[in-house]
Amino acid sequence: MDQKNHPPAALAWLVWGLGAAFYFTGFYHRVAPAVMTDSLMADFHIGAAGLGNFTAFYFYSYFLMQVPTGIIADYWGPRKLLAAGALVAAAGTLLFASATSIVPANIGRLLIGGAVGVAYVAILRLSTRWFEPRFYATLGGLTLFCGVGGAVSAGVPLHFLVSRFGWRPVMFVAAAVLLLIGAAIWLIIRDDPADRGYRSFAPPEPEAFFSLTTLRNDLATVFRYRNTWILSLVGCGLTGPVLTFAGLWGVPFFTTHYGIPVAASSAITSTLLICYAAGAILLGILSDRIGLRKPVMFAGSVVALLCWIPVLFFPGLPIWLLVFMVILVGLACGSVTLGFAFVKESVPSRFAGTVSGVYNMGSILGAMILQPAIGWLLDLSWRGTTAGGVRIYALDAYRSGFVLIIAFSLLSALAIGFTAETHCRQEGAPDENRAGHRSLDVCKKRD
Repeated sequence: MDQKNHPPAALAWLVWGLGAAFYFTGFYHRVAPAVMTDSLMADFHIGAAGLGNFTAFYFYSYFLMQVPTGIIADYWGPRKLLAAGALVAAAGTLLFASATSIVPANIGRLLIGGAVGVAYVAILRLSTRWFEPRFYATLGGLTLFCGVGGAVSAGVPLHFLVSRFGWRPVMFVAAAVLLLIGAAIWLIIRDDPADRGYRSFAPPEPEAFFSLTTLRNDLATVFRYRNTWILSLVGCGLTGPVLTFAGLWGVPFFTTHYGIPVAASSAITSTLLICYAAGAILLGILSDRIGLRKPVMFAGSVVALLCWIPVLFFPGLPIWLLVFMVILVGLACGSVTLGFAFVKESVPSRFAGTVSGVYNMGSILGAMILQPAIGWLLDLSWRGTTAGGVRIYALDAYRSGFVLIIAFSLLSALAIGFTAETHCRQEGAPDENRAGHRSLDVCKKRD
């Protein structure tokens, strides 16, 4: 076929949209337990530590999938990853919905996390081929916005559905939706516009073959670039607190110590996630426009740290001020998506999938650690109070756990200072395209 023209915008957005729909379901499952805490603790006879561990099973497998996802996306292609991911996520959802004890529920959660863990990196890989490079950071923000839409649907709407129908029927429907999305992905998405007869936006790359040796060599290569592992720490400190608070402990904290009803508490945590997505888009556009990554991410890290402190440790804040601080935290933490563009620009383009997986792995590490760790600290400080078979935790217990959120936020603010600015220029680009910009050779000698 003649490949003179780039793909039409409608087709490119459809390809991206199907991937984003799968990512939407991933965020839905990520934060759904926040509005089902009482039901899950009662049905499975667990405390805060058990609940934190249950929710963390999603992050355990999600975390472990990031590097394999990035590498396989480079060699196998995102279409197969997304379709297979939707199928496995549907199976995990069915197992969770039918579980009568915590063990199969944990396994279902493990399957869901590993399956949806392929989505973001695969979408980014598609974006490099179906869209102009100058939209990369913006598309990253838009993708996160779609994911956060899934998280918002797991707030007040899910609370309403669970209250009316029960959590199990709702999860069965979620499994059916995943199966439909997987079928649409397989039928419509292609890895490259060339498969549809159009010209790709990505430069031609030599044919690559996957092997364990290749995996090891690719990882060794991307980790030689200092920005790879430093930015992973930044992502850990920005994403971990947001997903931990909005995805699990924020709702019980607001209901217990502010007396805010569950629906309203869910609305506040959903606001955090909405602003997180909005910040990703706005800061992505700002970064692309000014041609800088580091100062935008640094400002986001500092603002997030300064706003988390009053939200978590100043009791009795007026509701309007509490919500305002939550909004600022969300907007600031949205800067984490810049890290995907930042880290991709820091290594040669053929490692885009691998390094994106490494960065996403670092970003999810925060939630993987914080959710069960805070639950463990809550149980450690529990005074024996229960209501309807569910443990009630004092304000001091929450404070002891939330110290970890502050520590992770401080980590991101400190780590970003050690990165090297890319000026929105790809590592390995021709010298004439990089005139006036500092070298991107951030940590290693040229081969």
